[in-house]
Amino acid sequence: MRQSMTAVLERDTTFDTRFATEPYEVAWAGEARWFVHHVGGDGTATYLTQVSPDGITWCDLDATEHRVGPGQLISWPVSGFGHWLRLRAKVDGSVQVRIHLAVKA
Repeated sequence: MRQSMTAVLERDTTFDTRFATEPYEVAWAGEARWFVHHVGGDGTATYLTQVSPDGITWCDLDATEHRVGPGQLISWPVSGFGHWLRLRAKVDGSVQVRIHLAVKA
């Protein structure tokens, strides 16, 4: 049987500036998927997936940006991520977010 887990990285947190989620160690997983839901606020945010070899230093996984507007829920898969994942966001206005990371072995 495959192993899976969902981590809640932000729950109804409000941001009005750039932010990054807490790092999450996923070396055991073979696939991952982000879920980003804007549950409040009137702003938008652009998200980039970041990877790290140690959970301390970070770089963008690729140049793919994911833009989320008010009330939207979006999801995207992540592959080739190595050991650690997080999201980096640039916020325009104010957003209240829920961010989940679902991973499977």
